[in-house]
Amino acid sequence: MDLTSQELARLRLAPGLDLLWETALSLHLLQNRQAPLVFGAWRREVGAALRRSGLVSVTRALTRLCPDGSYFPDFLTPGRGDADLDTGLDRLLSTPRRRLRAELTRLHAHTGRPVPAGGNPLADGCPRALNRLGSALRAYHQVAVEPYLPAMRAQAAADRAVRADAVLSHGAEGLFQGYDHLPGWRYEEGRLRAPYPVERELSLGGRALTLVPAFFCVRAPLALVDEALPPVLVHPLSPAPGWLERARRDSHAPAAQLIGASRAELLRMLDRPMSTMEIAAALRLAPSTASRHATVLREAGLLLSRRQGVRVLHHRTLLGRAVLEGALT
Repeated sequence: MDLTSQELARLRLAPGLDLLWETALSLHLLQNRQAPLVFGAWRREVGAALRRSGLVSVTRALTRLCPDGSYFPDFLTPGRGDADLDTGLDRLLSTPRRRLRAELTRLHAHTGRPVPAGGNPLADGCPRALNRLGSALRAYHQVAVEPYLPAMRAQAAADRAVRADAVLSHGAEGLFQGYDHLPGWRYEEGRLRAPYPVERELSLGGRALTLVPAFFCVRAPLALVDEALPPVLVHPLSPAPGWLERARRDSHAPAAQLIGASRAELLRMLDRPMSTMEIAAALRLAPSTASRHATVLREAGLLLSRRQGVRVLHHRTLLGRAVLEGALT
């Protein structure tokens, strides 16, 4: 990518993470198994959470729409790091029908899968199909991305501070020179070279480029395929191995000190209601021990237990969530 002095002057650094980009890239990581030292623990944890939440088939459908390959539809990532999840989903669901059809046709051509018999309701802009997609993305995001946002945002904030300092010290070119530590990245004399997944020359045509940091981006940058759209360059934040363990230890330390490590972990798991037997299996505890922990937490007001048929399901309360997140001391 070549940048003119005008394009360098118009560079924009996104204020933070873009949650739909993170959602799409996390789906890629579940498929490609890249960076096992960095994301292996996350994959195992998310895989278990998706099974507990009954979202395996939903996630499988999303990976067909967002495959890890040379192409996935641009309409899945409409933001530039400046929108929350609700705003991003609203933009996605407002995609014009012509664009939906063009991008989904291109997806089928890349994957070699036939267009569904009877047409494609999503490509036709069917409101019901679009709403199902929005609900699926939201449900997946709540399990695979949302629990990790504190660590992700801390990494993005640290990266932003470094790049802001580079701009103050070296001007706009300092933003790109800061990528030189990444394998295959090189910036010199107005030209950025990076290990893009396919051979490509990104042309800005005088437009402002937005640099979007991405936690789940590994090594290679990404950009929108349709060059008529506002240009973005998604770049990796490169978290260090062990980030999940450190984040879990740091975020749950106050709760663990207050109620004990096992009970803090039990509370963390209750993103959905769970039975005593499910808790015991997940924590590798005897059922009697899991029941005793649940009783202590219930008496403290941190969870509620309700009978559903022959099972008793445990729900985390708002007070339990506050204690877990360190909002209370």
